Amino acid sequence: MTDSSKPHVLVVEDNETVAETYATFLGDTYGVTIAYDGDDALEVYDESVDVVLLDRRMPRMSGDDVLQQLRARDADVRVVVVTAVTPELDIVDLPFDAYVVKPVERDELRAIVEVMLDRTDYEDDLQEFLALASTRATLELERNRAELDGSTQYQYIKNRMASLREDLGVETERLETLVSKQPPSVDTDDAVVEE
Repeated sequence: MTDSSKPHVLVVEDNETVAETYATFLGDTYGVTIAYDGDDALEVYDESVDVVLLDRRMPRMSGDDVLQQLRARDADVRVVVVTAVTPELDIVDLPFDAYVVKPVERDELRAIVEVMLDRTDYEDDLQEFLALASTRATLELERNRAELDGSTQYQYIKNRMASLREDLGVETERLETLVSKQPPSVDTDDAVVEE
């Protein structure tokens, strides 16, 4: 059982070593629950969870399926996909808040959880904008420009962000820059090796 006074993180990761390492990285600051597969994640998930760290590639139920079911239950939980799966254009259709490619180090993991907790009270439009900015930044980091320029999914992201910029009526350039920053370089002492 976790301390209910701390923000609560649900780690959904089928590799026990990776899951335990994430729990160690976060456990001194956050309450942490581990689920080793999608079925367990859906069973233990409840309103006390503030942030979900979700692997995409798991046996029996993929992280994508878990994500869709979590969103069907509670649109307010922040979900970070933390995976070794290099993102393709299909991520446009996934309702995550951030996408992190393994390996991930302690400071990066802690920082992304803190950012997600900060977003909890944002208005829906701002949360959508930041999620889209994260998706765009991930695609721009992992895919080539020609592929993106020819993609209707990528164009949708750009158009939707432009519409939200107008609706929000606030300066979004600084927010986009923060979301788009590449993660810090990996310190091999704190890095979790991907599966």
